[in-house]
Amino acid sequence: MRDVLPELMQWWEAGETIGVGTVVATFRSAPRPAGASMLVGPDDSAVGSVSGGCVEGAVYDLAQSVVASGEPVLERYGVSDDDAFAVGLTCGGILDVFVERVSRETFPQLGEVAADIEAGRPVALATVIEHPDASWVGRRLVVRPHQPADGSLGSPRADAAVHDDALGLLAAGTNATLTYGPDGERRGEGMRVFVWGFAPKPRMLVFGAIDFAAAVAKVGSFLGYNVTVCDARPVFATTSRFPGADEVVVDWPHRYLQAELDAGRIDRRTVLAVLTHDPKFDVPLLEVALRLDEEVRPGYIGAMGSRRTHDERMARLVEAGLGDAEISRLSSPIGLDLGARTPEETAVSIAAEIVAHQWGGSGERLATTRGRIHHDD
Repeated sequence: MRDVLPELMQWWEAGETIGVGTVVATFRSAPRPAGASMLVGPDDSAVGSVSGGCVEGAVYDLAQSVVASGEPVLERYGVSDDDAFAVGLTCGGILDVFVERVSRETFPQLGEVAADIEAGRPVALATVIEHPDASWVGRRLVVRPHQPADGSLGSPRADAAVHDDALGLLAAGTNATLTYGPDGERRGEGMRVFVWGFAPKPRMLVFGAIDFAAAVAKVGSFLGYNVTVCDARPVFATTSRFPGADEVVVDWPHRYLQAELDAGRIDRRTVLAVLTHDPKFDVPLLEVALRLDEEVRPGYIGAMGSRRTHDERMARLVEAGLGDAEISRLSSPIGLDLGARTPEETAVSIAAEIVAHQWGGSGERLATTRGRIHHDD
């Protein structure tokens, strides 16, 4: 929903009614992830996508029907062997799409939720998408850390169970469809709830104010990261040199990282790109990063350098007392083997490794591999 939120809010604030279709579950090679949304506006325009074009027409028609009837619908799309001409996905995947009517009357909390998302405040939105009692379907619960839940799904027991699980998804910054018994029982089936976890953007920390860092900051921003460039040299660490960064910090890298850790601003979604390739900067920094416990250690730690620089760095890390398990957490030399030469090409190489690391990709050419293209998250 984040991608279509500006248009959604424009119509909502004007008192209009909007049809909203959201991917709530995917199977096999579905083209869009859970949480992808499509709007059908009061002027019959379509905004956003749930499948990259495969089933948009069917969702559009269904959204118009839902707006007219007011009854939300959970629909599954996917080509079956029995009916190859059915509306479905050419990639062979399957999508569950929940279509609902949104207006000031049906979703009065949307303005506050949108304000939280815009300000980077964590907020989760839980919606009942399936239930034996049709009156429960479409009910919402807004969940924020350290605050009472806003709304109700239908019973205190269900609210309590979903509230706890939504906080967990929010901490991880993920979306999921959760299954419960009809009254929120942990063991049981009948109620399905889709939870959007609108966490602040994940962070990319780029250490080393060099020309490669500007390109990495730009591609990091493109990928949806909140990007910080840090260097101890004020003459190089300037905002004018790094327009693609959200923040430029003048500080010793290891000291800055430790301060961010102490402030609780580093988590498993954070990625570190160490581009200093200078031992007085990168070795103290990597000592801090590689020794962190798993729950606070950045999900990706990469360091730039030639093969010689890499060998010397490994030797210094061993001298500093790091063991094999700690050193194995480091991607060095950073990036995938693309044959990159320019800063921009190198940034693509680094970004490709980050994406592969996040989703379990091999980094090989798809033309030479077999099996599913999209990996399970």
